[in-house]
Amino acid sequence: MKSNRTYQACTRCIMDTVADSSIAFDASGVCHHCRRYDEMFSTRVIRGEAGKVVLDTLVTKIKAAGAGKEYDCIIGVSGGVDSTYVAYLVKKLGLKPLAVHLDNGWNSELAVKNIERVLNNLDIDLFTYVIDWEEFRDLQVAFLKASTPDGEIPSDHAIFSVLWREATRRGIKYIISGMNFTTESIYVPDWAYGHSDWRYIRDVHNKFGMQKIRTYPHFSLLYLLYVNLFHRIRTVSILNYIDYDKSEAMRVLTDELGWQYYGGKHHESIYTRFYQGYVLPNKFGIDKRYGHLSDLINAGQLSREAALKEMEFPTYPESQQADDLEYVSKKLCLKGRAFEEIMALPSKTFRNYKNSFGLVNTLKSIANRLRAAGIYPK
Repeated sequence: MKSNRTYQACTRCIMDTVADSSIAFDASGVCHHCRRYDEMFSTRVIRGEAGKVVLDTLVTKIKAAGAGKEYDCIIGVSGGVDSTYVAYLVKKLGLKPLAVHLDNGWNSELAVKNIERVLNNLDIDLFTYVIDWEEFRDLQVAFLKASTPDGEIPSDHAIFSVLWREATRRGIKYIISGMNFTTESIYVPDWAYGHSDWRYIRDVHNKFGMQKIRTYPHFSLLYLLYVNLFHRIRTVSILNYIDYDKSEAMRVLTDELGWQYYGGKHHESIYTRFYQGYVLPNKFGIDKRYGHLSDLINAGQLSREAALKEMEFPTYPESQQADDLEYVSKKLCLKGRAFEEIMALPSKTFRNYKNSFGLVNTLKSIANRLRAAGIYPK
């Protein structure tokens, strides 16, 4: 978000007062995001031989829980590098995954080809949940009208809901996630909040939606506790147990599975590419590349100098931004100047709407304590 503070940049990563108006620095000029990375790393990541030992034990548990069943785990697939590498890894570990994909109407052609090619090469079955487009379109437009930076929350929330639903319905005890702390640690609530907050999503839709939500996959925090405590379904961020290097993962996927890179983080989705590359910078002054590149710096996979050099380029080609603007406006039925009027609305945050922010943070804190104690998977 835009800041009126005196400009300051982290001496370690590239986060600064422009990228995050609430950023804090220590006496050495290191930001709180880097300090959080250092403080939490050991609770979220196990590297080297120690990680292999713990992962082997976890794989044995997953196989035992799925003994006699067609599948012993569920993996979410988007066509992106992290989820695709998870598919590659679980097969190498001898697991029996079911791939689950949410088709929200925004898949790029390359993402579809990547999913099909990779899963065929790995011999993994695919279940695709096709969302009701009219309901989903209405919810996405509602978030645009709400004028918060959280326009991708409708997709994120639905993905998690579908994964939990399928695991519960099929009696599968493990969901293998592509989330990884090493390259995805920076958390700025004002950049995006709400993927698990149905109260917030519902309030936005109640205020700006035009039709009832009847089939949109969603879940409450109570349901999340129910599937964890009663069904004992666990989400495992398997990449936290290995020495995960994103560029090396991309090389492996390209060479061994015919996977193709799509040009940017989460650009396998047309809407994500447009939202992160056009809407967030132009309306909210948010460029998520600050976080993405800073994560790679902290992971030792990119130099600070190289990251700053990359920030000199546009978020993605401006000619493609123009094409995406026309395509997205038409697909969302925002005619004439409707999209420009939305972009001109005063910026707000999730705090302007009903939400469960405090409770969500409390549950996250509890989960992290359980991870640190070895009670819950990384």
